[in-house]
Amino acid sequence: MPVAWFNHVSICARELSESIRFYREMFGAEPVPTPNFGFPVQWLRLGDMQLHLFERPEGAPRYAHLAFAVEDFDRVYRLAKERGMTDGETFAHHLNELPGGQVQLYLRDPAGNLIEVNHPDVTALGAEVRADLRRLADRLPQDEENQRARLFLSPRRAAVQA
Repeated sequence: MPVAWFNHVSICARELSESIRFYREMFGAEPVPTPNFGFPVQWLRLGDMQLHLFERPEGAPRYAHLAFAVEDFDRVYRLAKERGMTDGETFAHHLNELPGGQVQLYLRDPAGNLIEVNHPDVTALGAEVRADLRRLADRLPQDEENQRARLFLSPRRAAVQA
């Protein structure tokens, strides 16, 4: 059976230059050469993957999202709060601690796309971030299987990012 892996994710942008600026400033994305598709498109490099931005009029889906793991979670949290981009409605709160101690921050990009920002270790975060956290287990029951859930499947990657 062939093995597959993620190569890129494509999302819509209402205004391409605004979305490019957002992903550069928030996540350090780097524009890379992009083919001409007959309408505005920009490919961005994020680590060893790409994010493809398509300037299109479609609205962003409510729950579908893409997720990034970041080295400096506190910085991304601070920028999202300063810019009023956090999303506290879609998943009940914008900043959640999962049963295994991982953290999820939800925010919306300029086109309204839902972005999840992950960190593997709640104990490594600053006091301001920890004070804003809500534990998922305090809101919803977590059975034994739920308690074993992990965002980071590769121990090597989780260790590097922690």
